[in-house]
Amino acid sequence: MEFKDLINKRRSTRRFIDKAVDRDTLRQIMEQALTAPSAKNTRSTRLLAVTDRTQLECMAQMRDFGAAFLSGATAAVVVMGDSRVSPLWLDNAAITATILQLAAVDAGLASCWVHVNGYRRLKDDASSQLASDYLKEFLPIPAGYDILCVMALGYADYTPKPLPEYEGDERILFA
Repeated sequence: MEFKDLINKRRSTRRFIDKAVDRDTLRQIMEQALTAPSAKNTRSTRLLAVTDRTQLECMAQMRDFGAAFLSGATAAVVVMGDSRVSPLWLDNAAITATILQLAAVDAGLASCWVHVNGYRRLKDDASSQLASDYLKEFLPIPAGYDILCVMALGYADYTPKPLPEYEGDERILFA
């Protein structure tokens, strides 16, 4: 697939069919994602694949908004970074997560980014538990790692709408 086709095909997908993503495919897209550039080649990003239905359902409860669809995914990848290795771990993880989404499209999968870093379990309660702390209660997150996002993965149960009209002339500037 040409890069421009890959970019145009990528969409945030929140509905998946009940078809498992095989381990080899997960490994392949994670290995491709980990080729992403990182600040000073620190390679501070780590990925954790989750395919267990019970864990996916628990992950869907990490926030009271914007995460429920994880229970319908057949796989998820936790994207995390080590702030001890690089102060730019968030940037490194975000680049890796983006490459992960593109690798997923290339493998015939759909995905959706679920933000974790800085989000609380209860949207309207500033004293509620952080979503990342909740995930650390039952996922094997290595000590010293913080979570940027969770990428829901699976096979889409619909064809997404086409991209909106191109608006580049309003968003691209030249000096």
